[in-house]
Formats: sequence, C-alpha cells, structure tokens
Amino acid sequence: MNWEQLLSLKRQGDTNKRLRNEQDETRLGFDVDYDRIIFSPEFRSLQDKTQVVPLSSTDFVHTRLTHSLEVSVVARSLGRKAGVKILEKHPYLAEIHGYKPNDFGAIVAAAALAHDIGNPPFGHSGEKAIGHYFKNGPGQKFKAQLSPTEHQDLCDFEGNANGFKVLTQNKQGGKGGLRLSYATLGAFTKYPKESLPVKPNTHIASKKYGFFQTEKTNFLDVAAELGLNSLSTKHTQFSRHPLAFLVEAADDICYTIIDFEDGINLGLIDEDYALEYLINLVRATINTKKYSALPSTKERVSYLRALAISTLIEDAVNVFMTHEKEILEGKFQVSILDKSKYQAQINDIIKLSIEKIYNSEDVIDKEISGFEILNQLLDRFILAVNNNYENVPSAYDKLILKLIPSEVDVLNKNLYTRLLNVCYFISLFSDTKAVQTYKKIKGLGF
Repeated sequence: MNWEQLLSLKRQGDTNKRLRNEQDETRLGFDVDYDRIIFSPEFRSLQDKTQVVPLSSTDFVHTRLTHSLEVSVVARSLGRKAGVKILEKHPYLAEIHGYKPNDFGAIVAAAALAHDIGNPPFGHSGEKAIGHYFKNGPGQKFKAQLSPTEHQDLCDFEGNANGFKVLTQNKQGGKGGLRLSYATLGAFTKYPKESLPVKPNTHIASKKYGFFQTEKTNFLDVAAELGLNSLSTKHTQFSRHPLAFLVEAADDICYTIIDFEDGINLGLIDEDYALEYLINLVRATINTKKYSALPSTKERVSYLRALAISTLIEDAVNVFMTHEKEILEGKFQVSILDKSKYQAQINDIIKLSIEKIYNSEDVIDKEISGFEILNQLLDRFILAVNNNYENVPSAYDKLILKLIPSEVDVLNKNLYTRLLNVCYFISLFSDTKAVQTYKKIKGLGF
C-alpha cells in the first residue's frame, strides 16, 4: 500500500480523480466528510443512544454522541501529529501532491466521528440482541433460505458493518450514501472483511467484519481505489487502511479513560482507588502542586483525564510511526495500544471498569430490558414485512408497516435484503424511540 492512493479524495459516483493540489484550502474534501456526517440524521440519533450506562437519567455520563465527538477530537490530534511525521518521511506527498499534516487529522477525525454511527440502541447489547434473534430466537427459521454468509451477517449483527451501510448505501435520488471520500471510508473500516470466515486468524482486523453482503460491491470499490492488500483468494478480506489504526486508537483511549471517568462520577468506583490508577498512568507528567490544590473530585479527575489522554496520544503516534512500514505492508497485527509502553496501566483500568461499571447491576438490568425490546420489535416488524411481501398482510400488519419510512425497501424479492433492511431500520432507533415503539406495539402507549 502507498500513501498517495490511501489519501484518495475520490467519492462514490465520481468519474474523475480529485487532486489535492486543486482543493479549496478553506474547505477540503476531508472537511466536507466531517460536515456531512455531523449533519446526518443517523449521527443526531446518537444523542440518545447508550455508551456505557443505558438510558441514564444523569447529565454527566456519556452518550454515543458525546463519546463520538470526543473520539473525533482525540483522532484529529493523532492524525495531525502522525501527519507531520509521515510527511517528513515521505516528502513527495507534500512537495508533489500538496498534502499537509491537517489532511491526516481531517481524515481520521471524520472517520472517528462516524465510528459508532451504525450502532443499534442499548449499546453493544443491542448488537447481541439482534444476533440472538436470528441465531437462537424466532429468526432461526430463515437459515435454510439464506447463504451461509448472509446468515452469519444476521447472527453476528455488527455495528461497524451497519455503519458502512449508513455511509455508503444508495438512497432514492442519489448514489453513494453520504458520498464520503474513499480515504475516510477506508479509515472508518476497522474490519475490512466479510462475516465469514469468523476470525480466520489472530490479526486485529479479523476480529469482526466490516460490511454486509448488500454493501460488498461498495467495499470492493473502495478497496480497489485505495490499493488495500487482499489477504485471501477464497473470501473477501483485506489489510486495514493504515489510518484505521489511529481511529481505533482514539476510540480505545476514550473508552479506557472516559468510561472510567464516568464510573467515578457515578460512584461506581471509589475515588481514592480510581485516582491511584490514573496517577499510575501519568506519574511522569503530573504537576503534584497543581493537583493537590484542586478542590473537588470532579476537577481532580478532569485534570488526570486530560493528562492521560495527552500521554496516550503521544505514545500512540510513536508506536504508529515505529511500525509504519509494517502497517503499510499489512503485517502489523495488533492494535496500537497493544504496543503501548503503558499497556499494563491501561489493562488495570480496563479490568476495573469491567468489574465496577460494565458488570454493574444498573447497567445489566437496563441491558436486559433493551434485549427484550429489540427482540420484540424485530419479531413484529419482520412478520409484517414478510406477510406483506407474500400478499397476506393482516390489518395489524398494515398498521405496523405505516411505521416504516418509504425509503426502507421492505418489498425486495430477496429475503436477506428484507431482513437486513428491517434490522437496519430498527438499528437507527434511539434508545427512547425503541422504548416508545415497543410500548406502541404492545398497546402500552396510552
């Protein structure tokens, strides 16, 4: 892989190349990507989607929206800092093509902004709920009518693949979804493979999958334009776009540190205990006099969080550049933070977060409710859609169908497409919308 191809400004539907030297410096194509994502309805719905604490009534824990914005900020810093070093190492990119450090920051920031755009309601339990419906629930009955890969798409429903669908699927009156640059789409795709085979190797990019079969052609187009390395002759699997490692690092940094901060603010983690963990991470840079003068837990945590994020950004860029050659060759097989010199401290924080936050009674109770809600919604909408396709809709089916927007293709002759479109429709619900729709179909809306 080479940086010239990887930084492609081309968009879906373009017939001519877009050259960096011809870009408007006041609003680069990569900046346009960011704007299109932030103004999309799918992004706005993240304001009411679970990050850690589902349906939290507090005002200081993170939603998917605030998490995405913060990840994007961290990603921008990672991209810009890496961009300076990449251009120093490959000066032709600046001298001949006109690329600047901020270009890298803009690509990574846009991709990071969208990194959770396909996640269903109720956090990662939402993905599991949809998958459960097809693997162990009523949706099992469709297995014989689907190809193995189509069935796996549904049984292992993946927010990353759903996000690629949001960004690239054709819509009425337009081709190419949000029509983002291929560089941004490449950086967005952490798992550039289809759902089968499941985890064919230990490479970090094989951990999950990155696109549904409905968007396979779109992905192959992006991969060809960017010059991603093909890793299999039997299945669709490619090397990551190098900047996807920075998007992943930004996400890892934020959920490691900021989820931990939420746990402290919620009282799930003892302050003294928690602060010790953060101090272990930033011991070399902490200003003890300034820290001691801070009057409240919130301010002390905020100070340590800022130091921790800054420390991990610098370290991540160093790791990225140390392994840049391996990354370009598709041979770097772990996440950036797995090579961090602070890995032990990071693992300590994550371990405590799992114990005290992710497995807390409040989180589990609310995830259980979300699981049931999504399974009931799937059951009711799929029944209505399929009955309608078979021309045997009940009066109730017809009412249910009125809840589905006209742009959602529920009459497609392909069963997989119909099922996936229902999943897609429900996945874009906010947490509150999912609860309200569930109450509506259960007759509890009055």
